[in-house]
Parts: sequence; structure tokens; C-alpha cells
Amino acid sequence: MANSTMQPTRGLRAIPPKDRRTIAGGAIGTMMEYYDYYLFGLGAAVVFPAVFFPGDDPVTGMLASFASFAVGFLLRPIGGIVFGYVGDRFGRKRSLMITVIGMGICTTLMGLIPSAASIGLAAPILLVILRMAQGLFVGGEMGPAATIVVEYAPPGRRGLFGALLITGAGVANVFSAGLMSILGAGSDSFFMTWGWRIPFLFAAVLTIVAVVLRRKLEESEEFKTYTKTIELGAVKRKNPIMEALRHPKNLVLGIFIGLPQSIAGYVVLTFGLAHMVNNGVDPEIGFIGTMIVGFLQIGMAPFWGHISDKVGRRRFYILACIAFAVLLYPAFALFSGGTAILIWLGMIVGFVIPGVAMQGTLQTLLTAMFDVEARTTGVNVGYQFSNTLGGGFAPLICAALVAWAGSIWPVIVYAAVIALAGVIATAYAKVRPDVENAGRLHELG
Repeated sequence: MANSTMQPTRGLRAIPPKDRRTIAGGAIGTMMEYYDYYLFGLGAAVVFPAVFFPGDDPVTGMLASFASFAVGFLLRPIGGIVFGYVGDRFGRKRSLMITVIGMGICTTLMGLIPSAASIGLAAPILLVILRMAQGLFVGGEMGPAATIVVEYAPPGRRGLFGALLITGAGVANVFSAGLMSILGAGSDSFFMTWGWRIPFLFAAVLTIVAVVLRRKLEESEEFKTYTKTIELGAVKRKNPIMEALRHPKNLVLGIFIGLPQSIAGYVVLTFGLAHMVNNGVDPEIGFIGTMIVGFLQIGMAPFWGHISDKVGRRRFYILACIAFAVLLYPAFALFSGGTAILIWLGMIVGFVIPGVAMQGTLQTLLTAMFDVEARTTGVNVGYQFSNTLGGGFAPLICAALVAWAGSIWPVIVYAAVIALAGVIATAYAKVRPDVENAGRLHELG
């Protein structure tokens, strides 16, 4: 493994330039993935009901808006399989270049769609089409990004390196919520007409930066060695999809492992914001809170990744799932306080503590479940199917549960059940001990 002599105790500044470029190249795509989805989530909660789904009933508009949010997840599993195959067969770099360009184009075009008042039904149809295309490219992003970064990581620091991808998610939170907050501080007419479009158009700039960074990526030594053995005829080239299917238990468990992580942000930040706005809270407070969460996420993700290197990713992820189930009700109780400070504290309690801990650990845990020839495919399947089944429909499910029961309690129970599924799946997954936790080097399961 490259750079295996580097000591785990060194600080982040001791990471060699080549590894920094690898982390930056992976993190910029993760940033765009989360930027696109946080931005769409914020738009779905505050803007789209009026711009694309206008009507007399605000609840109906919100449900339609969250439905458009959900459809973006339908093609993510397909993208995960397609670009997982590309990453394992032709190289992680090629897959990462395609996905980041596709994500950027789709998000930019969303900012150019006329309102329903201008072109009628064509407006929401275009929104849904672009949302689904966006989901296809996003579906192929995390697998190759996590794989190349973790393969580059030295023993004892794989959790830290993998979690650094999620710093990109924190930056995305800051950018998306910060831009929406600044633009939303002006007149409502400007924001609802043009202001909300600017962050979507900014995705074009991020795409250019991502392409420049990713052009300098190099494949890991582990992948180069595998490719060389094929070229020398020592082993036959294997179909990544068939290789992943040789471990059906891990494929299925990977999906259940990812479920709690997939819903955390969308329940607390996306649905939570919509729930507060419907109860009279100024959207600006939610935008600022999401931005605060992003700043904290930048620092907390590598911290949680470092802790997982010390205690073991399996154990740490289980604890994070339990924390999510326990802390969700206090988070919504703080939301009901109505003041900005309590709302921001609720976001921290409900997401920064358990959600970022799960996000910062998941991708490294998934890479430990598959061998090099099928690793990108395996990570993509677990990550994207769980995000489709869990995260994609979480705001819509939560909104429907509250509309049905008139209470937040069904949402708490829903999250607890998902967390329990994650705990059980994590406990039974088979992982490579050298990747799960190089510091202890023994199989926990």
C-alpha cells in the first residue's frame, strides 16, 4: 500500500502532497454530491412548492415538492452499478471524471428552468427529468471516491482518510445554506424569482474546479498491482458485478448498514426545516442553522474518523446508530422552542453528533467488505441502494407521517426502526480486519 510507512500519529499537515491531491480530488466530488442534494433539499423545503408546485393547499405543495426530491434517488442504484463497473474495470479516475461532470451539468440546468407560472406543467416535468439524471451521476460518485481515498490511506488512518471525504459534505452545507441564506435575506420577490437560482448556477464553477483537481488523480498502488497481474496473465480479468455478487451477504447487509446514515440529514435538516417553516419559523433561521452544521461537519467528520481508527469502525458505527435513535426526539423538541438558538442546537444534537459520525465512518466500513476487483461496485451498491430506500424518501415519509398523525412521534419511531436495522446489519457484516481497524488487527465479527 502506498505510503505505508507514514506514522498514524502525525497530523493532517504531514500527509504527502500526492495523498492530499487524492483526498482533494475525492472530496470535491463528495462536496458536489452533497451540494446538489442539500441545495435541492433546501429548495424543495422552501422554494419549489411555490415555484413549481403552486396551489391552494401548502401541505399538498410540500408533498409534491418532496416527491420531486425523492425521484432523484430512483436512478442512484443504476448509477452505482454502472459507474461501479467502470471504476473497477477501467479505473476509479475515469468513473470520477464522468460523474462529476454529469452532476454539474444537471444542477446548473435546474437553475435555468422557468417557473410553472411561465410554462405550466412543463416546469415540474423538466425539474423531475433533471433530478433523475442528477441521481444517475450521483449514484456513481461515492464508490470510486471512497475506494481510491481509502486505498491510498496508510494502515491505522483509513478511517481518517475516508472521513475527510465528508469534510466536502460540510463545505457543501456551508455553500448551499450560506448562499440561500444571503440571497434569502433580500426581498421575497427577488429570491423566489431569481435569487434561489444563483446557487444552482454556481454548480458550473464547482464542476470546472472538480475537473481540474481530478485530472491529477492517480490510481492506488493496490489497484495498479491488480491491473498489472491481469496484464501479465497471472489472473483473469473478473467482472466486477459478478465478483460483488459472490458476496451476497455483504451486498445486502451493506444496504441495511447505510440506511441510518442515509436518513439522518434528510430527517433532521431537510424535513426538519420544512416542518419548522410550516409552523411559522422564518426559513432564514433554518438556512443559517444548516450553515452552522456545515462548519461543524468540516471539523467533526475527520475527528469521528480518527476515533473510529482507535475503537474500530464496526463498534463506532453501531454506537452512532444508537445515538441517532436516542437524540432525534430531543432535537425536534428543541425545534419546537421556536428560537434561533434552540433550533440551531437541535440541528447539532440531531445531526452533527450522530449523523456526521455515521457519515464519516460508513464509506471506510463499506470498503472493508469487498476485495479490490469489486470494491467500487460493492461500495456503490450498499451506499446508493440505502440512500434510495432510506434517504430519498425520508422527507416525504416524514411529512406524510406527521400529516397523518398530527404529531412528530411517528417520525421518531420510523428513525428508531431504521437505526435498529443498521445496528443489526453492522454486527453481522463480514469485514477485512486490516481495513476495518488496522490498529487492532483482529476480526470483530
